[in-house]
Amino acid sequence: MRKKISNLLWLTAVVAIVAIACKNKNKKEDVKADTTITQNSSFNNLFLDSAKIESFLAANPSLKGYERQFIDFYKARNYECAWFDSSGLIEQTGNFINLVSASIAQNNDSSLYDPKLEQLYESYRGKTFDKKKIKEEDILAELYFTGQFFRYTTKQFNGADLDATQLGWFIPRKKIDLSSLLDSTLKNKNSQEIFNTLLNPAFKQLNEYLQKYLAIKKNNPEWDSLRMPVNKLKLGDSIAFVGKIKERLEILGDLDYNDGTTYFDETMQDAVKSYQNRMGLGNDGVIGPAFVRSINTPVDSLIRKILVNVERARWLPASNPETYVWVNIPEFRLHTYENNSEIFDMRVIVGSAAHSTVIFSGNLKYVVFAPYWNVPPSIIKNEIVPGIERDPNYLVNHNMQVFGRNKSGVPVDVRQLPGPDNALGSVKFLFPNDYDIYLHDTPNHDLFTSSNRSLSHGCIRLSDPMRMAQFLLRNDSTTYSTETIDSLMHKNPKETWVTVKPSVPVFLVYFTAWVDNNGKLNFRKDIYGHDNKVAAKLFN
Repeated sequence: MRKKISNLLWLTAVVAIVAIACKNKNKKEDVKADTTITQNSSFNNLFLDSAKIESFLAANPSLKGYERQFIDFYKARNYECAWFDSSGLIEQTGNFINLVSASIAQNNDSSLYDPKLEQLYESYRGKTFDKKKIKEEDILAELYFTGQFFRYTTKQFNGADLDATQLGWFIPRKKIDLSSLLDSTLKNKNSQEIFNTLLNPAFKQLNEYLQKYLAIKKNNPEWDSLRMPVNKLKLGDSIAFVGKIKERLEILGDLDYNDGTTYFDETMQDAVKSYQNRMGLGNDGVIGPAFVRSINTPVDSLIRKILVNVERARWLPASNPETYVWVNIPEFRLHTYENNSEIFDMRVIVGSAAHSTVIFSGNLKYVVFAPYWNVPPSIIKNEIVPGIERDPNYLVNHNMQVFGRNKSGVPVDVRQLPGPDNALGSVKFLFPNDYDIYLHDTPNHDLFTSSNRSLSHGCIRLSDPMRMAQFLLRNDSTTYSTETIDSLMHKNPKETWVTVKPSVPVFLVYFTAWVDNNGKLNFRKDIYGHDNKVAAKLFN
């Protein structure tokens, strides 16, 4: 019972931290001092003068950006010391130091290392204070601990100091109230539980694999490039090279047990398929040149890719909705979730490198059957107008109509009528946004068999739009049965809008490394070059 109460307390604290951060985003109310906290009423009778904060920040300009947090935190506690009481350092101070040290060791992140922080902590271990007076040097240590807490938690929860929108990421980054987080951390001995709850599950999963790959690098310093002596290897083959591949598959976790032989058996075939699936290769169980090139990737390169995606995972909301749609652009795949479990997934086609799909989130609100396609201005200019110039029957042949021209008579507003050849297919799914991006069917389903499905002008084409329509309208399956949906998609000559109730959150994300629902680490190509941009900010 006591454990349940403790868990409830820290969970309540977490909710408060996020709620406070979300409230009054543009203008934060002034924090009021709790005047009930005094030297006479408090167990801790060590207090500091508010003027000390201003002079401390003037002397430590790297912490000046946290001025608001400093003031709010100490004002709320009526300037009572947080890291010390009359008996010396409180237990949570040591917990915080251990958290920082663990992060540095696990993530190989030297940016968090601060020799002064460690020196201060060691100098105050076992030290007691005069119950009536705190010295100037003790106040500076108190404020330094606070400043380093703000610095550490900012890095942990918000990531590196960079503008994600400059890197093509427009999903709103979570807001954390640092002063409230510090207050909750000091009141709860297990601060790691609070911290874990503020990070998206994707972060935790990737971070666990980061530790595994750091261990792989440490235990396998010689990661030689393997040279394949034949064009391909398959089930039943037996040459020395098979043994080398087995060793590497075991190290990477795809082969549970290496029998030490050079025979390509069914167990190895399953391991090859496992690796191919994780890497986005054709999963035929055959070792060919593409497989060998992939498995020769240096571990340092894989670690670097994991770190880039760990950074992205920091930007995600702390938790996912119970029901949502998730499109991972480099994976070329859409996933649907309900009650926190995946219901189904499907292949998708995303924007090409020249017309990249924007990374953002929204709420899916409408299903539009037999849609018109309002042709984007860029396509009108670059494709439709030249097509009309080449062929006077271009519009008729493509079932299009012009409903707007400029002064020169050149079409500027064109739409394609509903029908089997409509570029949007038989249905589209709208989540209003500033980027004119949506999900839709397509008349060209043959393209879904391609391994590289970065082919569209930016919107997301679905391989199974019927399944998506059924999912979104499942709460009104009486009105929108499978038969009705099929009729609206294929026998309906008129555009028909249906409101999704309730709306469903949709995330268009960009992860080139992630952990799937089977707990396996996946990698994909950086189709838009976003990894290089993030890496340049992180590692340079």
